[in-house]
Amino acid sequence: MIQRIFSIVLWLLIITGPSEIGAEHQTSLTFNDILPEDHKSYDKMRPPKKEGTPTTVFFHVTVMGLDSIDETSMTYAADIFFAQTWKDHRLRLPENMTSEYRLLEVDWLKHMWRPDSFFKNAKSVTFQTMTIPNHYMWLYKDKTILYMVKLTLRLSCAMNFVIYPHDTQECKLQMESLSHTTDDMIFQWDPDVPLVVDENIELPQLALVKNYTADCTQVYSTGNFTCLEVVFVLKRRLGYYLFHTYVPTCLIVIIFWIKPEAAPARVTLGVTSLLTLSTQHAKSQASLPPVSYLKAVDAFMSVCTIFVFMALMEYCLVNIVLGDTPPPKTGGPNKDDKMYERNNLSRNSFTKRERDNSTDGGVPWIQRQENSMLLNAPQPVVPVPPPVTAAGAPEKPADPTKLTPAQIRLRRAINIDRFSRVFFPFLFTVLNCAYWYMFYEYL
Repeated sequence: MIQRIFSIVLWLLIITGPSEIGAEHQTSLTFNDILPEDHKSYDKMRPPKKEGTPTTVFFHVTVMGLDSIDETSMTYAADIFFAQTWKDHRLRLPENMTSEYRLLEVDWLKHMWRPDSFFKNAKSVTFQTMTIPNHYMWLYKDKTILYMVKLTLRLSCAMNFVIYPHDTQECKLQMESLSHTTDDMIFQWDPDVPLVVDENIELPQLALVKNYTADCTQVYSTGNFTCLEVVFVLKRRLGYYLFHTYVPTCLIVIIFWIKPEAAPARVTLGVTSLLTLSTQHAKSQASLPPVSYLKAVDAFMSVCTIFVFMALMEYCLVNIVLGDTPPPKTGGPNKDDKMYERNNLSRNSFTKRERDNSTDGGVPWIQRQENSMLLNAPQPVVPVPPPVTAAGAPEKPADPTKLTPAQIRLRRAINIDRFSRVFFPFLFTVLNCAYWYMFYEYL
């Protein structure tokens, strides 16, 4: 009985032993297991060219976010998954490899050949290490190697602000070979899925309207170096500038027109308008680099400033035409009339009894008033003959409807101001229509 049990156990060990050893061998893979049998024949500095053809490296980029777009420094930030795929026929496949791919140690890349790609327009690159290093490497059955890494990039973006804030910028993500020319290595986009961009990307002042891939291979003095690029087309949203720059500026230009008689209000409003426009212009330039060319918003703000300044000059012209003309009387009693009324009231303040009983040297008051009226009676007016001309004919009397020089100046000043009130807003409206028609295609 004991011999039978021992033989059964021995038979089970013989059956299960090789599979367990194979499984243990598969889990404890080492770097030497994938190298050629002659380790010295493997050169990690030489691309795995086959029959003299350049090694092809396929690229895939997944963009998870775009942010921190800074016009002053002309930079932007991007969070991406960056994948490179190439085939190294010099490697050996692990024994008993049953799955489609095998996960390898990323540190083995230090001892293997890998593409020497770098981000051409990157200012800085951050490798994610939380909670573990965000990269991995796969080895497929056809000896294809996939290397995937998650990165945060700060990239430069050449921007043009000629039609700002109606501009559309193209920001690029460029990947180029550092030391291998196109004779040894060629970059190509993945034929199936070259680029994936998250549809939920939102930017505060810009809209991602388009993205595409392109080739940026460039010729240097040392040869042709392969290069690939992702292009992001960013269009500026006009809402912020419309409600914070254009509409307030137009209102400042329009509300300047007040009647010329209100000199303090008109001068104060004109100067305040100029200062407000200067502040608005400086505010619109705060987030931009100090470029030397004229931008669209500069042209608009300059035209508005010129209109306010010309309105002030028009008011100066109106005052010059008016000259020293005194203001028209309002028709109320003047100072002499009030003095006369006060004296008349004081004279008539005596009661009838006082006038009847008052005497001066025995002469009653009424009799003295009658004597005064006789002494001060008006003398007869001698008619004066009208002036005659040199021919002896009498001159025509002056036309009462003829305007005085002061009235003529006042009428001219009013006509100038009335014309300006119509002409200036009309011309400003025409210029606004021309401005928005010119940039209508960029809206």
